[in-house]
Amino acid sequence: MIPVGHALVCAAVDRAGPFAKGMTGMMISKPMAKKLNEQITHELASAHLYLAMSCAFNHLGLPMLAKWFIKQADEERGHAMKFVNYIQDVGAEVRLDALPKPKELSDSPTDIVKAAVEHELTVTAQINDLVALAETEKDYATRSFLQWFLDEQVEEVATVNGLLQLVKMGDDKHMLQVEARVAMMRPSSA
Repeated sequence: MIPVGHALVCAAVDRAGPFAKGMTGMMISKPMAKKLNEQITHELASAHLYLAMSCAFNHLGLPMLAKWFIKQADEERGHAMKFVNYIQDVGAEVRLDALPKPKELSDSPTDIVKAAVEHELTVTAQINDLVALAETEKDYATRSFLQWFLDEQVEEVATVNGLLQLVKMGDDKHMLQVEARVAMMRPSSA
């Protein structure tokens, strides 16, 4: 069995980009490379948290909400890979770090989704900090790369806020109706 971190490194190594091993020239500063590497950890930690949330909903007997958070976990892993690929494309080295253990979750669906909203706001602040650094350093390539993440965070916060409103209407007592509604929101492949 290959550890998840190892699989990520192997996937990253397969993408040589214009700065394959042995070539020189890094297009971004060392502080920017460090912060982008930290964001990989943040994105993977988000995936880990959403997996924990999915498991919590599964434990509560709410499979549609569990599937919703599995999809979110998959998206966060994809975001991490975007950072991996960008770092390699600009000639920097990818350095993976350990993931923090997800926080303990409540048995309340509303509280779990509130935690997801708070987490997305934290991620938004992290992306904003990266943009600020790119602008300070006049690193226009990284600033351009980060635009996608800025736009994505607007969508993510709006989506999870919408889910929170739906779960609040269910008041933790009418979750079967919430489940039915979430099932209609999900693509059939989910």
